[in-house]
Amino acid sequence: MIPLPLLTHAPGSRPAAPLGNTLNRAPVPAAGTAGQASEIIADGFTAAIGLAVDDEAGIHRPVRQLWLHRFPMSGLHVLRVFCGSGDTGGNLLGVVLGGSAFPGRSERQALAVRFGFSETVFVDDAEEGRVDIYTPGTRLLFAGHPLVGTGWLLRREGLGISCLRPEAGDVPTWQDGEFSWISGRAAWASGRRTWQHPSAAEVEALAVPPVGSGWLYAWAWRDENAGTVRARGFPGRGDGIDEDEATGAAAIVLTDELDRALDIQQGLASQILTRPRPGGVVEIGGRVSPHELRRI
Repeated sequence: MIPLPLLTHAPGSRPAAPLGNTLNRAPVPAAGTAGQASEIIADGFTAAIGLAVDDEAGIHRPVRQLWLHRFPMSGLHVLRVFCGSGDTGGNLLGVVLGGSAFPGRSERQALAVRFGFSETVFVDDAEEGRVDIYTPGTRLLFAGHPLVGTGWLLRREGLGISCLRPEAGDVPTWQDGEFSWISGRAAWASGRRTWQHPSAAEVEALAVPPVGSGWLYAWAWRDENAGTVRARGFPGRGDGIDEDEATGAAAIVLTDELDRALDIQQGLASQILTRPRPGGVVEIGGRVSPHELRRI
C-alpha cells in the first residue's frame, strides 16, 4: 500500500476547502497495469509527503517530502493566553487554523459572535503567518493576546514561525522558555485609554463602566520599584465582553507610556510581561495553555 497525501492545492498556497490536502491510500499496481482508485483516509494537511511501502520487496522509503502539517479545516483551537503561574487565569482565544475554509469577512464576523471570545483568529496562510482577527463586534488590524496565542499554537504544530502578518504589519514572534512573545507598535493599539489609580485595591473594587465609555485600562502600582502592576481592562463596546481577562494591546500602550518593563497582573489570575524597545515598539509575552479543540 502507498499512504500518499495528494495535493489538491499547490505547495505553499492555501489548502483547498473543504478537505485541504488529503492522505490517500491505494494498492501498488503490478508493472504495466493501471492502478486502482485511491481511498481518502485523512484530510486537512497543508502540504505533501509521500511514502512508498512494499512489504514483499522490503521498500519503505519517502518518494516526495515537503512540509506535513495536519490542520483540522473545521476545527477551533481554544487557548488560554497570558496564564498566571500554576496554569491559572488566561484569556480565552479561538484560533481557526484552516481559515481559508471561511473566506468571507461577514462569515468570520458571524463565527466570532457565535464563539463569544474576546478575539478569534483565522489563519489564512500558516507558513507565511497571515492572520485575520475579530472581536464579536469588529475586525481588528492588530491585537496582542491573539498573536501571542497564535504564534505559540503554530510553533506547537511544528511550524518554525518567526513572523505573524495581521493587517497592521509584520509582527515578530518567538518562544523564550515558558513564555510566548511578540513585538508590536504602540501606534497599532491606539484608542485604549489608561487610567492610573492610587492603589491596587481601588482597581479591584471598580465597577464595569457603562457601554460607550470607550476602551479603558485601569491600573495601579503594586510595587513601582519592581515594575509590578495590577490592571483591569474594560472594552466598553457593548458586544458581550464587559471585561477582558488579559489584554495585550492595552498592556503595550501602558508600557509605551511608562517607558519601562512591566509585570502585569490582570483579571482574576493572568500575567503579562512587557519590555519597551526603541521607536515605539513593545515586546509582550505570556504563558499559553491549550483549553480544548472544538468542531465548527
